[in-house]
Amino acid sequence: MTEDPTSSAPPKLIYLLLEARAGAELAASLAAWPWLQFGPRGDGHPVLVLPGLLASDRSSLLLRRYLASRGHDVHGWGLGRNFGARGNVRNALLERLDELHARSGRKVSLVGWSLGGMFARFLAKERPDAVRQVITLGSPIAGDPRANRAWRVYQLVSGRRADDKPLRARIIAEPTVPTTSIYSRSDGIVAWRCSVQRESAITENIEVVSSHVGLGMHPVVLHALADRLAQPEGAWQPFERRGLRALVYPRAAAFQSR
Repeated sequence: MTEDPTSSAPPKLIYLLLEARAGAELAASLAAWPWLQFGPRGDGHPVLVLPGLLASDRSSLLLRRYLASRGHDVHGWGLGRNFGARGNVRNALLERLDELHARSGRKVSLVGWSLGGMFARFLAKERPDAVRQVITLGSPIAGDPRANRAWRVYQLVSGRRADDKPLRARIIAEPTVPTTSIYSRSDGIVAWRCSVQRESAITENIEVVSSHVGLGMHPVVLHALADRLAQPEGAWQPFERRGLRALVYPRAAAFQSR
């Protein structure tokens, strides 16, 4: 199935109402915690997790604890709440990335939730030699920047336009490091088509069934993160959805531009 990512329509109201299931998704992860411990283990390289709009590192606490349990050196962004690309935040993020890269002597994997994913792609463009891979969760990385229910809030708190063309051009452009976009068709905040990227030898999309708010605490998402981050450096391969995985990971949609 081929979908058009350029639609300007935000998610349907029913999906916004279904965001209330995030609590159940959190409970599902807690119940599945013993099973999740069978997920692939990493090699101890640093992982930087970036929160969504108006969220802080507290929002990714479960995600970071899980990745740490799988052997990763996990870090929050350490900048308080995410109010968008205002002030010195982009330079502060570059400094944070440079510090982790220099201290560990290893490339850093970036995990960005919603707006955090846009920052992650920005960092990968600015510091490709310091980034191992990028994974975004429900991030509006393509299509109309107003095809979501948060763009007005973004403009209010950041003082910047949602359609900042120079910044979006760097986010949408083809990445030079392995990049995975995890998205849900029932996302109630970001139109799912805007989270589908063009697939290539180093880019992919993974579809899940989740709310937007629950993406960082959903057991299926956590397993996919563990799988992606456990890959040896320089040996990235697309996500395999064979066998039992095909039951919980739908076949991802294709990207099509106009």
